[in-house]
Amino acid sequence: MTPILKARHRIDPRKGVAGAAGPGLDQRVRRVVAALVVLASLAAPAAAGALTVHVSGNSLLDGSGQPIRLLGVNRSGAEYACIQGWGFFDGPVGAASIAAMQSWKINAVRVPLNEDCWLAINGAPAVYSGTHYRRAVEGYVSRLRAAGLVVVLDLHWNAPGRLKATGQRPMADADHSPAFWASVATAFKGTSGLVFDLYNEPHDITWRCWRDGCTLNGHRLAGMQRLVNAVRGAGGTQPLMLGGLGWANDLSRWLAWRPTDSRRQLIASFHVYDFTSCSTLACWQSPVGSVASRVPVVTGELGEADCGHSFIDSYMNWADTAGVSYLGWTWDTWDCSGGPALISSYDGTPTAFGVGFRDNLASLP
Repeated sequence: MTPILKARHRIDPRKGVAGAAGPGLDQRVRRVVAALVVLASLAAPAAAGALTVHVSGNSLLDGSGQPIRLLGVNRSGAEYACIQGWGFFDGPVGAASIAAMQSWKINAVRVPLNEDCWLAINGAPAVYSGTHYRRAVEGYVSRLRAAGLVVVLDLHWNAPGRLKATGQRPMADADHSPAFWASVATAFKGTSGLVFDLYNEPHDITWRCWRDGCTLNGHRLAGMQRLVNAVRGAGGTQPLMLGGLGWANDLSRWLAWRPTDSRRQLIASFHVYDFTSCSTLACWQSPVGSVASRVPVVTGELGEADCGHSFIDSYMNWADTAGVSYLGWTWDTWDCSGGPALISSYDGTPTAFGVGFRDNLASLP
């Protein structure tokens, strides 16, 4: 997500790590999520191992070879809690919280990650980095997949050299990002139902730099080709999402500059909010629609900053007819405008903004 809104939400350092519903949830919420767990278990697939998604032409296909769109939410927290030294996640990530997500009829969850915490470098707090962080992320991925949800892992916060990964950068850094993806690919080698989003929101660089890397402000940036190679070189076979320029809002030259992938599993990632440049039907039809006619397009982030849902309604209406996937930002209990946040409680109670997203998913077959 762009720093315009990132800077507006406030992270409460008192919020702890949670593998299940924590003490911050009252008894009413506990009863609701317990009921949701039961309902979700009835609808869950028999085996998470059957969960598969792969690219075929301009479509995503499931394990049965049927077209599938990723319709879900972002679960922000793992990109910042660890580096700030107070947890792995922001809010609960146990079975009850996953069941609440499923009550919205989602099929995918995008999980932003922190490069320093995964690699245990640059002063990332020891208790929340390295093996501890990786196990927390791996555990969450396992629980989401067991619930039948596709997981998107996203490199969200990073930094070059000895700088600490405390926010977004223009592009992946050559110092650590290839090693990050090689490590992630190794950790999840052979894991199906998983997608890697190679870099959250590239910005203020050229398309050549986007693909091939460049030097910016004295630091070497890693291009998308190097990140693709890092995953494939480590044995990762998962589909790869690549966000365009302009905070992933510009896909105008994505096709011309896309890197090569030996497995032909590339997905264009598009982020759109009511304040971004490509926020009109005409722009969605072209270039976004033009790209979608060649490769799958996943809207990695979809949001609206006015606490309403008229904008996302119009986008989802178009995406539903164009076969484009979308993931709402974000399943966190922030303020609806400052996040923007889809929920006001981890039992799945929607904000005014979240109502539109939830109701649209409910209306789909």
